[in-house]
Amino acid sequence: AASFCMVTSLHDGMNLVAKEFVASREDERGTLVLSTFAGAAHDLSDALLVNPYDVSQLAESIHRALEMSEEEQSTRMQRMRHVVRERNIYRWAAHLLSDLTEIRIEIPERVVETPQWS
Repeated sequence: AASFCMVTSLHDGMNLVAKEFVASREDERGTLVLSTFAGAAHDLSDALLVNPYDVSQLAESIHRALEMSEEEQSTRMQRMRHVVRERNIYRWAAHLLSDLTEIRIEIPERVVETPQWS
């Protein structure tokens, strides 16, 4: 298994690689280094969040990931795994459908004139 996963997206939506790494770590070990510009950064705040344009910060994060204690890895991974379990496709779909039921669309009344025959 990988010691750490590094996702350094410059801009993206919901990056599933980061969440897949977390979901796959049943041993609750390993460290996620994640770009602050990745959509997953909002959910996975226990990752080591980095600005991918800052090379020094990236280097520091790689060093920190490799030197992180097993206890800290486990604590962070447990919290991220909880987020991944809870914020799944079923929850997303339920929220989407619930939000859609709140939308009210006003349909204007249509008047259709029929031709008058003489």
